[in-house]
Order: sequence, then C-alpha cells, then structure tokens
Amino acid sequence: MSPLILTHRACLGHDMGLGHPECPDRLRAVMQALEAQSFSSLPREEAPRATAEQLERVHPADYVSAILSVRPEGEARVALDADTIMNSGSAEAALRAAGAAVAAVDAVAGGEYRRAFCATRPPGHHAEPSQAMGFCFFSNAAVAARHAQAVHGIARVAVVDFDVHHGNGTQAAFERDGSLFFASSHQMPLYPGTGAASERGVGNIHNAPLRPGADGAAFRAAWDDTLLPALEDFAPGLVIISAGFDAHARDPLAQLRLHEDDFAAITGAICEVAGRVCEGRVVSLLEGGYDLEALARSTAVHVRALMDS
Repeated sequence: MSPLILTHRACLGHDMGLGHPECPDRLRAVMQALEAQSFSSLPREEAPRATAEQLERVHPADYVSAILSVRPEGEARVALDADTIMNSGSAEAALRAAGAAVAAVDAVAGGEYRRAFCATRPPGHHAEPSQAMGFCFFSNAAVAARHAQAVHGIARVAVVDFDVHHGNGTQAAFERDGSLFFASSHQMPLYPGTGAASERGVGNIHNAPLRPGADGAAFRAAWDDTLLPALEDFAPGLVIISAGFDAHARDPLAQLRLHEDDFAAITGAICEVAGRVCEGRVVSLLEGGYDLEALARSTAVHVRALMDS
C-alpha cells in the first residue's frame, strides 16, 4: 500500500523574510524531489485546516486565538521572537501544517493507508503548549497524537524525532502523560538547549544527545541500542515521525555528519518496529532541513523507505 502524501500551496505563503533558513524554497525542493518518476504513483491530497478543537487538545485556547489573529497586511511581518516571524500567510500555513498531521492520522488510523507523509511547513516540534519558538507555531506531532487518542481511540501513541534539534515542544506536551512516548536523537549542545538524557518525564521521554561532529555510526547506535528498544517496549498503536533532515553533513545550522543512507536506515528501522507493534501504522511530518539539496535527497530516501519497509 503506497503512502499518502499531504501538502498544500498555502504552506508556501509563510515567509519569514529574506535570508531566513526556514523559507518557502524548502517545500519547493521537497515537492520537486517527490515529482520524480519513482514517486509518480503516490496518492496525494490537499491538507485541510486544523480546527480549534484539534489544536486546543495541546494548546490553550487563548494561545491558539493569539497566533491565528496575527495576520499582517501586505509585506509587513510580526516577530514573535528573533527566529519566529509571521507574515500575511503564516497563520494559514500553520493551520494547514497541523491539519495535514491530523488528516494523516485519519487516513492511517482509519485503514485507508498504512503510511502517510506530510510535506508541509512551518515545522512544529519546537512549539510548546503556550509558546511559539524555533520557527514553529503549533506542535503538529503532538496535535496529531492527541487526535489519534481522542478520535480513533488509540490509547498509546509514540513520536520519534531525528531532527538535529531537540523537539522541546513535543516533550513539553508529553512529559506528564504516560500514554504518550517521545524519543529523540539530536545534537547537544545546540538550540534549544533541552534534551539531556536525564530528562525522562514520567518514564516516557527518551533522549539520546549526540556530540557535534557525530557521524552516522553514532546516530544509528543511539537508535539501535537505546531509542528503538524503548519504542518497541512502549508498544504504541501508532508511530508519528518528526522527520527533520538537518542532521545532514551539508546542513548549515548544525554539526552532525549524517548522509541520506542514515535517514533511509532509521526510517526503515522505525517502520520495522511499527510492523511488530502497530500493524505498520506510521505518520511522518516534515520538520527541519536547511540545505535544499540535502533536504530534497533526504526526503526522497525517507519516502522511499516508507514505501518499501
């Protein structure tokens, strides 16, 4: 069964300004990679808007309202922090990115598809319940996980994150709830400064920090020896991937030394665990990745692994 691809043109309308690494060209590069002949048969759907009810399972209502009310006119922009900026298209893009994650859960949990990939932006894993940060506005993976529980009755949901930056927002949303699981490999020290191995939540948080300069062997060992066994022990009914590709050696925002084969390997390994514990049900959400060539190539091998694993 081919994975479903969800995206929306509105995600190109979010623009944080000239020179910002989280730019519309990221999504263009991803979608161009997915136009290759080998992906031409994949089903594609437009991402819907997330609803207030879906977002408010993670974010307080006043926070959701505040983010959606920021709609500058023309070329104006509003900075929520030094890195996280909204223009006239940002709120709509954020709604579509979170909505894609919810729709992907519906498609996979409903049995129509076994896998889904959300080619959307802005990313989400830094957005804490009451704070936008790190290029992120809504915690897309956490919103998807809570939707799986509330609507589909999936009691235990896991998010696994191989972005080079720690997913502090996902961790903050999960750390007091043992029905949710979060595992992350990431460079440390690096933004946002969280993600020490000692951060365990209620026993449901598993962090594997990697030193600057760590290569694919160290990355794979962290997953094979620590994170994947913890995922299998948790035995979720659904696995959600925060698929960031900024641990690539070409990426300008960090210093890990991964290559495309490392992303293919971890995607396949996650799918193998999902095959044993939850009938292979996997939803993947695009997070970081700021070298356009590396992002495109890494996304392609990731989606290929979702297809073949």
